[in-house]
Amino acid sequence: QVQLVESGGGLVQAVGSLRLSCAASGRTFSRHAMAWFRQAPGKEREFVAAISWSGGPTYFADSVKGRFTISRDNAANTVSLQMNSLKPEDTAVYYCAASTTSYYSGRNSVNYDYWGQGTQVTVSS
Repeated sequence: QVQLVESGGGLVQAVGSLRLSCAASGRTFSRHAMAWFRQAPGKEREFVAAISWSGGPTYFADSVKGRFTISRDNAANTVSLQMNSLKPEDTAVYYCAASTTSYYSGRNSVNYDYWGQGTQVTVSS
């Protein structure tokens, strides 16, 4: 069982940066592949980034590639999403998710079993 709590969201101007963090409880964090998803108003939840248990490789949606990075610290039970060059279209609630497998679990949200409550990111133009 893994419980996830996101933090770091907020309001930022376009081209600015934010760093989201996800704190996980439980002794099995290092066994889980992790991912970030987001959901904008009126839209479906979409994949943003993922990372395997070891910290590599990493995967990104085309819309954020080159601007976002994902990392994890298994000793601290955290996974982070560094978001640079933010755009208004990045505005969404961002969710941290954990898979029951150790390796990349794909871009479909159904493959992730544990979810945080989400943190709002708003990018103004």
